[in-house]
Amino acid sequence: MPPFGSGSSDGADFDARTPALVLRLDRNPFHHGTLGAIRSLGRAGVEVHAVVETAHSPAVRSRFLHRAHPGPAGPVDAEALVETLLRVSDRIGRRAVLIAMDDLSAISTAAHANRLRERYCLPDQPAELPARLADKAGLAGLCAEAGIAHPPTVVPRDGDEAAGAARTLGLPMVAKWSRPWLLGAATGLRSTTLVRSAEAARALWEQAGAAGSGLLLQRCIPGGPNTDWFFHGCFSRGPADPASRGPADPASRGPVDPVCLLGGSGRKELSWPVRTGLTAKGRWLPNSEVERAALRLVSHVGYRGILDLDFRRDRHTGAYQLLDVNPRPGAQFRLFTDRHGLDVVRALYLDVTGQPVPAQSGGPGRVFVAENYALLSALVTAGEARGRPVTGRPGPPPPPAAAVETAWYASDDPLPFLAMARAWFGRGLAKAAHRLRPGAAGPGRRAHRADRRTP
Repeated sequence: MPPFGSGSSDGADFDARTPALVLRLDRNPFHHGTLGAIRSLGRAGVEVHAVVETAHSPAVRSRFLHRAHPGPAGPVDAEALVETLLRVSDRIGRRAVLIAMDDLSAISTAAHANRLRERYCLPDQPAELPARLADKAGLAGLCAEAGIAHPPTVVPRDGDEAAGAARTLGLPMVAKWSRPWLLGAATGLRSTTLVRSAEAARALWEQAGAAGSGLLLQRCIPGGPNTDWFFHGCFSRGPADPASRGPADPASRGPVDPVCLLGGSGRKELSWPVRTGLTAKGRWLPNSEVERAALRLVSHVGYRGILDLDFRRDRHTGAYQLLDVNPRPGAQFRLFTDRHGLDVVRALYLDVTGQPVPAQSGGPGRVFVAENYALLSALVTAGEARGRPVTGRPGPPPPPAAAVETAWYASDDPLPFLAMARAWFGRGLAKAAHRLRPGAAGPGRRAHRADRRTP
């Protein structure tokens, strides 16, 4: 596969005449990746539309958003999604680039691309591929086929096998639902859980019917400093792709590697929840092992579009274990922005509109901070570290301000930050007040998620 940023080097102008629709079906008003996509394309002059969960979402306040559109009113199924996208297309009035920002959006739009292509520009790839990559139960097999490290995994067929996995994998184990986008709000289930006993694993397996997908159990790879890494990339078909060849062309047989238009590896330095959650602070750092593993997977499956991969380094073996694959931009995708403003969302826009993608130019060393989550993570981490002896050398000095991008605050677009802060602290006060009321539920309640069904 060609190296990163192997796009055109002609520096062609950005033709922003095609509008874009940023689509997110997961109900999360604090998803900063949605705002990042709106700003990235809006700053390039694109007319940006977005499907959001509420008109009060902080991202709606962005001056780079042309118009917000409501999503499906009820559970998201194939017909509801297609009807919503066709209705939005009628409002836009012309063909638009579709940017899927969550797994359900990416999987659903790929599955029904044949019904959407007349209205939307989409990556050209097999309809089932995003779902195949996002399915956590199938990822172990893909990694074995491609020669990529992956935590030892058991897919139990019954409760006894779930309990017995504790002997094979050790405790604690990581329990995951294979298709987390199918979890409904009423189940109270989390996509990933740390299981500390064999009986807890058995009890969790018994809820598989409510989860809508199978349970898998993985060996827990302990986290720690310098262990959590991720990769972002945007891929296109190669110049000699079989789809572009005539049937008489002798080179038309056999797979052709996708081209990496833009990509990079990064290290997670703060996360929320601590050690297990999303990237609250990340740094763009070249890591040849992570990058090779990512390219090997893409080459193996022939993926096209934007991809976000999560890795954890096993401190005992030194191997980088692939934990998760997301067939869409990660919330921190703006970390990987080169000196000319090119990121994976802009690269996809250029590619699907038939424009050359400039060669990647610089970028490593940048830092991305999601202010709300970074604050929580830093407070918890500082509390855990209180009283511990200070060991080792001091960390590296902070990067210059120009190399830091914040998820919410931007001097040219301040209103989303203010709206986020108001909503964030308002929600915190409401939760505190609720817990002080007699008979209130404890702090373990699960945040609301959209009801989802298979696309």
